[in-house]
Amino acid sequence: MKKNDKYLKSPDLLPIAHKDRSISTFGFSVLWVGMAVVLAAFALGGAGVQSMPLIWVLLASLIGCVAIGLLITLIADIGIEHGVSFPIYLRAPFGTVGTHIPSLLRGLAASIWFGINSYFGAAAINGILNVLTGFDNWFICFFLFVVVQVVNTSIGIKAVEKFADLAAPTIILISLWMYYTLVDTADAAGKDVWSWVESPASGAVLFTAFLTVVFGNMGYWSTLAADISSLSRFIKAPQYEKNWFKRNKGALVGSVVALPLTQTFVVAIGGVAYIAVGNYDPIVALQESASGIVLAILLLMIVFAQWSTNTTANLVPAGTIFSNVGGPKVPFYAGVIIAGIIGMVTQPWNLFNMLIPFLLVIGGVLSAIVGILFADYYLLRKRRVNVPDLYEYDGQFRYHMGINWAGMISWAVGGTAAVIFSNYSFVVGFGLAAVCYYVLTKFWWFKLYKQAEIEEPSDEKYLGITVGRDWKIVTDEEMITEEQTVIENV
Repeated sequence: MKKNDKYLKSPDLLPIAHKDRSISTFGFSVLWVGMAVVLAAFALGGAGVQSMPLIWVLLASLIGCVAIGLLITLIADIGIEHGVSFPIYLRAPFGTVGTHIPSLLRGLAASIWFGINSYFGAAAINGILNVLTGFDNWFICFFLFVVVQVVNTSIGIKAVEKFADLAAPTIILISLWMYYTLVDTADAAGKDVWSWVESPASGAVLFTAFLTVVFGNMGYWSTLAADISSLSRFIKAPQYEKNWFKRNKGALVGSVVALPLTQTFVVAIGGVAYIAVGNYDPIVALQESASGIVLAILLLMIVFAQWSTNTTANLVPAGTIFSNVGGPKVPFYAGVIIAGIIGMVTQPWNLFNMLIPFLLVIGGVLSAIVGILFADYYLLRKRRVNVPDLYEYDGQFRYHMGINWAGMISWAVGGTAAVIFSNYSFVVGFGLAAVCYYVLTKFWWFKLYKQAEIEEPSDEKYLGITVGRDWKIVTDEEMITEEQTVIENV
């Protein structure tokens, strides 16, 4: 085995076998309950009710979540079918070297979001301790909260699942309590949460505000839409199942049912919080509407929600990406630690007020990657992938010096357009990048660099779980063992 091949075969990034997939349909839905309770959703609700009634805000949120949920499920099939993670599959549309550029952007975004959510959770922890003991030091809470989350995620996917099982029912119960507490506060101030609007909009302004909420919801989860395969490769799925919907039931129920319902309810809490006390931040709202042990219990939901979101949606993807960039010398747990450090040094407390613009820009740039993944996996390869070559230095994904320039150009075009048209960032970035990539590869790049699964579209050779295959990648250690066995037999 060549030294460069070994670099591409990090043990934590090898395909997950069917028997090792542990997340059930219900388990993935539980993960979504925890992931969907995020600061961004509160912010979208608070911003929305400033120009339109809460019911319209919730409708926009539901539309955005269902749309992105469908896209998440489409991309999740990469992990379910082949058991490979996001940075590994990204070698197909970007090359064995080129994969590091877009994946590092996602890793950086995930780390920043980890920091923001940790700061939000630390503020809630500080509030609980202040109520119970009089302690008041948010930075110590922040540091300790980061450490606990990093340790929890470093243990592996089973630890993430177990925490989600604990967090989800707690989040549901306390969020209901939180909603009714805030509604009572609004009623006491003479405000009907379903009709109150700060500055009523109409016509084109109302339509723009509606779309901002739709694309805001889509923009936030475009990060997970891009790298969902890092998580979906652990979802249980039936072997030899040719029906796409039955094979992807776990991802579909979680992303198209659990995500929209949970996040839309969280958007409602953010909207009601703004109506009640003029601030979408539920920590501030709750501190003005509750006290004592009631406040401590309500704030506990915030802590659990940020912890659950961070482990699944931020630390797992970021740890996987940094492990891929670093090769075998950077195991998954080291990648998680790197993400934790980045989340702290970027000073998330200073990023708070830039949340919505940041959502739209980063969502647009990453939506272009989602578009490229869709075009590469479904339109060009038709779900067939030469998985062994993803781990070979001189394989078909080597391209030109390790870079697929069709992917790079398409990403630049789609990402730039998404930033320019930020109000419609996801649709613009996704659509333009997908079309550009399809045209460039079909009529140029793949004529220069032949792709086995496109030249010879065999299901038996290039499909995974649909034909009952577990992709087996021979590592350096296994090759040495085989060579020793041959020598001993001789």
